[in-house]
Amino acid sequence: MSSIEGIIKKGDYFDSITLMIVSKKMREMRGVVDSAIVMGSAENISILQSAGLMVSSFQNCTDSDLLLVVHAENEGIANSTLLAADEMLLHLKKNKKAVSGGKEIIKSLEAAKARLPKANLTIISVAGKFAYAAGLEALYLNQNIMLFSDNMSIDEERSLKELAKKKNLLVMGPDCGTAIVSGAPLAFANSVREGKVGIVGASGTGMQEISTLIHNMGQGISHALGTGGRDIKEEIGGISFLHALSMLKEDEKTKVIVLVAKPPHQKVLEKIGEAAANIKKPIVAVFLGATRECVEKYKMIYAPTLEQGAFLAAKILDQKAKIESETYPAIEKPKGVPLKYLRALYSGGTFCYESLLMLKELGIENLYSNAHATSVKLLSNSNVSQEHTVIDLGEDEFTKGRPHPMIDYTLRNRRIMEEIRRDDTGVILLDLVIGYGANMNPREEFIPTIIQAKKEAPHIPIICFITGTDSDPQNRQLLIGSLKKCGALVVYTNAQALQLAVRMI
Repeated sequence: MSSIEGIIKKGDYFDSITLMIVSKKMREMRGVVDSAIVMGSAENISILQSAGLMVSSFQNCTDSDLLLVVHAENEGIANSTLLAADEMLLHLKKNKKAVSGGKEIIKSLEAAKARLPKANLTIISVAGKFAYAAGLEALYLNQNIMLFSDNMSIDEERSLKELAKKKNLLVMGPDCGTAIVSGAPLAFANSVREGKVGIVGASGTGMQEISTLIHNMGQGISHALGTGGRDIKEEIGGISFLHALSMLKEDEKTKVIVLVAKPPHQKVLEKIGEAAANIKKPIVAVFLGATRECVEKYKMIYAPTLEQGAFLAAKILDQKAKIESETYPAIEKPKGVPLKYLRALYSGGTFCYESLLMLKELGIENLYSNAHATSVKLLSNSNVSQEHTVIDLGEDEFTKGRPHPMIDYTLRNRRIMEEIRRDDTGVILLDLVIGYGANMNPREEFIPTIIQAKKEAPHIPIICFITGTDSDPQNRQLLIGSLKKCGALVVYTNAQALQLAVRMI
C-alpha cells in the first residue's frame, strides 16, 4: 500500500538549487512515486496540498522550516528515502568545498573586491531579508549591482537606488533575472552575438525574448540592462531605468535602443519620454498595453508586442530582417461540441502579461490568471484552472523556497499532466526558456512530459515556443526537432502561439 511520509527540519535553510538536486535524486530512487523539498511558506503548503503531498505534521510549520515529503510504494521506502535525503543535505552542508569543486570560498564582498580590485559589478542572490544589507555593502565598495534576490521591501529598493544614483552606479533589480553586459550573459540570459542593439528592461523574459529574436534575425546585442519590475512604479520613479538609458545613450557600440516593460507610471513615463527625446539614436518602446499615442508622443517607435519590438529594431539595421514563422491549419470542431478552454502555463511573467493583453484583443472572454491585468479575473486558487486560464509559474507564490520554473520543471510538468487529464482543456500553450541559468536538460526533464501528455490525450493540441538561440547550451534547433517529433506544435514567438491557440479554440 502506498504511503506519504514527511519530516520538518526546523529553521534549516538551503539554496534552491541544492533543494532541486536533492529532490530530483529522491524522485529517481526505486519505489518513489513523487517527492518535494520546499520551505514551509503558505504558498508551498498550498502546492503540496494540490499535488497530494500534504502530511498532517506540516500544518503548523513556518516560512523558515524545511519540509521533506515522499510519496512511495510503501512506508518503508518512504522513510528510507527521507533518511537518504536528509543525509544528502547534511553531506552538502558539511562539504561546501566539495560542492565548489575544491576551490577557495570567498566569504565576504570585501574579500572578493580585494581579490578582484578592478571588478565593478556585483551579483547578489541571497534570501530577500539579507539582500538590502548585501546591496549596501556592494554600493559602499563602489560596485554596480545586479540584484537577483526578490522579496525586498519597496522602501529598501528606493533607498538602495537613491544611494546608487548619488554614486553614479546602477542597481539592476531587485528581482532582476536577466542582463547582458558587453557580451557576457548574467543569470537567465542567452548566447547572442554582440551587436548594435541595446536593451533596457523592467522585464526579464521580455529582454530574453527580444534579445534572442534579434539574434535569430541576424543582428546582435551591445548590452541588455535589467531594472527589476518595480523600478517604473511611482514609488521608485524609474531611477535605474533612466540611468541605464543614459548609459546606452553614451555607449558607442549601441546604435538602436529597445525599451521593454509594462506601461510605466505616468510620471515615470514622462521622465523616460523626456530623456528619450534628447537621444539621437532610434528608440523602440515595447510598453505592453500602452497606446501608440502615448509612446509616439515622446518620439519613440511604438511596438505592441515583444515580437514586433525585436523586428522593428532589427529592421532599422537591416531592411531585409524577417521573423521566422510556421503555418498550422486550424482544427475544425464539430458543431454542437461545447467550448473547451485555453490553458497557458508560463515560466516567464512577461509572456503571461502579454498573453492576457493579446487574448482580450483577440476576443477571448472569461480570462482567469494569477497575474493582475485589466478585465482579467483573479483565480481563487492558482493551482486550479478556471475557464480560460493563463498562469505565471514564476510568480513569488510558486518560487518561495523552491527553484524558478525555468530551472526546475517539476511543478509545471505536474500542472501539464493535471490539465491534460481535465475534460474542459481544449489547448495547452507553453513557453520553453533556454540559455544560461535555465535548466540544461530539457530533453530529459521536459520533453518526456510532452510525450506522456500526447500519449494520454493525443486530441489536445500542445503549442510551444522556445525563447533561445541555436548557440545556447541546450540548442534551440535540436529542441524544436524534439518537440515536433513528439507531437507538439512549435511556433517561434509568444504572439504566434496565441494567434494559433485562439484559432484552435
